[in-house]
Amino acid sequence: MQQPKHILVIRLSAMGDVAMTVPVLRAFTEQYPKIKLTVLTRGFFKPFFRDLENVSVFAADLKGDHKGFFGLLELSKDLRILGIDAVADLHNVLRSNILKIFLLDLKPIQIDKGRAEKKALVKGKIFEQLKTTHQRYKDVFEKLGFPIKDLEPSFPERAELNPKTLELVGKDTKSWIGIAPYAAHRSKMYPLELMEEVIKELSKRYNILLFGGKEDAEYLNALESENITSIAGKLSLDEELDVISNLDVMLSMDSGNAHMAAMMGIKVLTLWGVTHPYAGFYPFHQDENNVLLADRTKFPKIPTSIYGNKFPEGYETCMETINPKDVIEKIENIIKKPY
Repeated sequence: MQQPKHILVIRLSAMGDVAMTVPVLRAFTEQYPKIKLTVLTRGFFKPFFRDLENVSVFAADLKGDHKGFFGLLELSKDLRILGIDAVADLHNVLRSNILKIFLLDLKPIQIDKGRAEKKALVKGKIFEQLKTTHQRYKDVFEKLGFPIKDLEPSFPERAELNPKTLELVGKDTKSWIGIAPYAAHRSKMYPLELMEEVIKELSKRYNILLFGGKEDAEYLNALESENITSIAGKLSLDEELDVISNLDVMLSMDSGNAHMAAMMGIKVLTLWGVTHPYAGFYPFHQDENNVLLADRTKFPKIPTSIYGNKFPEGYETCMETINPKDVIEKIENIIKKPY
């Protein structure tokens, strides 16, 4: 069987999962520099792949030309024009499964999401570390004939900030701490009143940059004061990545911001509520101590779901068991500790 020369990589969403592909694809391109990769994803995520050699992005128009069954048929025709000769499906959802039907002659390889063991984890039948998502991505490429060795990872250089961004974030030489106070579900979001304690205390010694979506901007803007700046809704994704690359540490929940920072080689402290690192979504190449978990003695059913959308009554308050003083201490230790 002839080795593929041009692989289509399917990873349409969500933000954190797309970001998690980046370190794997970076390692792939370093170990297989002659193989071309085309990433099929949403156009919004294109900046994630901006510095990867021999990687291009095909933006799926899932609400327009590529919507529905016949839209996916047209998408498959568009993709064939590119000359792809193999398919790595890192998504494994209904949409990618339909698309693979139209590309069946290319013998697509699909990610094993480990649904059975993840179900056992959230049902309390097991409590152990499952295979990481990064390893599951690597498994797909190995099945295509491209094993990815575990070498010391490489990351992009700190980006030079443009004048617009510098005007927003300033040029102060204090350490920069990125903080992303929001998560997709309340059950895995650190209570805002506790996060405000963390922000206020850290701002006495460091510059704080607040990250969030446009929908979070009003609240985050209200927190601005000396040494605290919100960038929510004020920068493009490209510009946000430039800022992230200049951080000393990112504080985030189990969310996309953690994975965006990790893919840039930035140290990340993650806070976990009803989800748990055992499910395989711990940020890439992070110290195993860069984590604070909700108290399982008080909330023994954790993890209650993989994505944080399901939990028993009362579990939405589980993150209150993480003390702000512990968060502050962890952040300061991470800043002081060299890689």
